[in-house]
Amino acid sequence: MKSLTMRTMIAAAALVVAAGTASAQTYKAEIPMAFRAAGKLMTPGSYEIRVSRNSATELLYVHNTGANNGVILVAQVKTDPPKEWRDARNPKLAFACIGGACTLSRMWNGSDSFAYSFPSPKAPAGDLVAQRLELVTLSMIKAH
Repeated sequence: MKSLTMRTMIAAAALVVAAGTASAQTYKAEIPMAFRAAGKLMTPGSYEIRVSRNSATELLYVHNTGANNGVILVAQVKTDPPKEWRDARNPKLAFACIGGACTLSRMWNGSDSFAYSFPSPKAPAGDLVAQRLELVTLSMIKAH
């Protein structure tokens, strides 16, 4: 009896998880520099970026396929994508870089009316030249 109850509970949990997942999109990008995402240092390389949407939240899975590691970002802030991005209609990743230290700051899938934004680095105190903020934008391709 306990075994049947356990199987029923597992099946019910799997059904809830399957019903909660509405859609997922996967993209590929070559990222030539180290960067931070969700506070974790990521190495240069080939990445898969998967956006998972369900009724409760939207998550970005950023996975380095060569190093086989990654990070999960909760997509909380949505902003308008830049006009150049909308005109080109190509999926994009943007990084905010200060003094060579880069952080993933924005992601757009190439079609939605919004882009996901993530916290950007704050300029450190000191030399004004070293504090110069650079924005690096990379194109992604949609994975099939």
